[in-house]
Amino acid sequence: MKTKNFIVPHDFTAVSNIALEHAIATATPLNAEIYLLHVVAKNKDISDAEEKLNDVISGFETTVKVIPSVRVGNIFEDIGDFAAEHHAELIFMGTHGTHGWQHLTGMNALKVITHSSVPFVVVQEKTAKDTGYDDIVVPLDLNKETKQKLAIVANIARYFNSKVHVITPEESDEFLRHQVKGNIQFAQKYFAERDIQVTTTIVPSSGFDKEVVKHAVNIDADLIAIMNLNKNNLLGVLTATHEEYIITNDAQIPALIMNPIEGVNTLSVDFNG
Repeated sequence: MKTKNFIVPHDFTAVSNIALEHAIATATPLNAEIYLLHVVAKNKDISDAEEKLNDVISGFETTVKVIPSVRVGNIFEDIGDFAAEHHAELIFMGTHGTHGWQHLTGMNALKVITHSSVPFVVVQEKTAKDTGYDDIVVPLDLNKETKQKLAIVANIARYFNSKVHVITPEESDEFLRHQVKGNIQFAQKYFAERDIQVTTTIVPSSGFDKEVVKHAVNIDADLIAIMNLNKNNLLGVLTATHEEYIITNDAQIPALIMNPIEGVNTLSVDFNG
């Protein structure tokens, strides 16, 4: 069986170390490997970056194999390309304020994510728990693509014995309300078939983003799973207020975010595959 691997883009900031902590916590039960990636603009910067990456790795006590990797290019294209070339399962990336790697704030983080076929776990300054992701919030709206994230959520939930909390918007229209009910039933069946505990909550559709974060805070969630629905948007991430709000939420709860794949309802991703 091919060894699974994760990617951690690292720009030598504290939040990148936190992303590495999250990757290590996830990799440990899987015996997965981690590529610690730094992107430089010029060849002359490679040796210095390699030395710094080795210093970062030496600061972590872990049984997980962490492989330093330096690539010449730009972060908006090369992180996703590197992950695809290495058949990575997940990319763990830190997002922060106006300092660090090319100002990797929420909007720039979304530009990186939009270029990638590999899902991301975006973290802020909240460190990883030893037990991993015990509680995962899954917003399930009426966009058909949102069901695609269920497979990845299920994989993470199985490894950490997580409880999944599905949250859906309340709809006043009878037809839409019927669709919401159908989505809830689909998710309940999907997770039940995989022996994953699931709860369902319906909240007001107005201000759904804020309701999602509020619910995540109330249950002390460790992860919020969303889709990046701006990939095929002509305006790109310029209108990505929903995604940016979730990945930069004030509670600093990490976000699992992936791009939809056209024509697919759910993904058959399996870390054991």
